[in-house]
Amino acid sequence: MKHTISALVANRSGVLAEMAEEFKRRGLNIRSISSGETETPEVSRMVICFETPDEPSSADTNCVVEAVARMAFVIQVDDLSRREFVDRELVLLKIRREGDSLSQLMQILEVFRAGVVGMGEHSVTVELSGDSERVEGLIRMLSPFGILSMARTGKIALKRGDE
Repeated sequence: MKHTISALVANRSGVLAEMAEEFKRRGLNIRSISSGETETPEVSRMVICFETPDEPSSADTNCVVEAVARMAFVIQVDDLSRREFVDRELVLLKIRREGDSLSQLMQILEVFRAGVVGMGEHSVTVELSGDSERVEGLIRMLSPFGILSMARTGKIALKRGDE
């Protein structure tokens, strides 16, 4: 089962490694982890997407959230899986460009509102920002052209509304 938590943490060295170590100790697979400064430079927001066994008890997830909350550098932690939230991911893809495939490729990019950020003689580099489903959809549509390389940021997220 997939989960997303958001933690406000002290912006200092070693925090990311300590956080990852906590998940490793529990045998949980981190699918993505992203971290960056907030509106307060001394504070970073970490968004961690992880998996638990297929049929976990809610107590398993609660234990992880509680363990993270007890870490000395954690200011606040939220289990976004239990709330409405907005999430985005950035992907950069380098796609093979052969013959007359460019017009078909550009049509797909237009449908997904993806942008061309680089063009070579034999490849096109594109970017897309969106939720994970949109990113996965673009990847599926571009796979037949040949994906030469790809970089994804992982998910960033905030609670929806006034919370």
